[in-house]
Amino acid sequence: MLEATGLECVRGHRRLFTGLHCKLESGDLLQIHGENGAGKTSLLRLLCGLSLPEAGEVRWNGAPLAGNRPDFHRAAAYLGHRTSLSGDLSALENLRTARALSGRGAEISCTEALRRMGLGDCLRLPCRALSAGQRQRAAIAGLLLRPGGVWLLDEPATALDQHAIRQLGDIIQAQAAGGGMVVFTSHRELAAGGAPVRQLHLADFQ
Repeated sequence: MLEATGLECVRGHRRLFTGLHCKLESGDLLQIHGENGAGKTSLLRLLCGLSLPEAGEVRWNGAPLAGNRPDFHRAAAYLGHRTSLSGDLSALENLRTARALSGRGAEISCTEALRRMGLGDCLRLPCRALSAGQRQRAAIAGLLLRPGGVWLLDEPATALDQHAIRQLGDIIQAQAAGGGMVVFTSHRELAAGGAPVRQLHLADFQ
């Protein structure tokens, strides 16, 4: 369970949101809505512990995130605006490195994850040689190696074509069906069908 209570976020001299509450349990999908600059990315960073709130608290499995980070980080995957892929490494090397660092195993191999995302022909190309869409698909392939737990995805459909967007929606639904959780921001409708997608509007907390 991931729970936020009374979150307040301030950037510069501007309060983005205050009194924000949300709660996710096994199988939940939550889409965050807001205008550009409303604080969608800031909220995701608070939920995964990359930033601290002005007020309020984030809890993982009932314990404050601040004192429970190792357990949370083993269960969480974060995909931000910029992928964490190294341009000098191939997509395959990036995924193998991330898998080793996470300490988590998955039934699917790194090679199969990349092939599933349509990258079978460029497994060993350095990521700097890939297009923006290919790099995004490689980052999404990394999610397939971390089923269960909670995914926090910031505009994951960026640079994707329609086929890849449909794949992403299917992957999100599969995560929920397997008992995982997903929090995501997107200007698109993702993950239609299957588990219902709850909506959180930041304008409700301004």
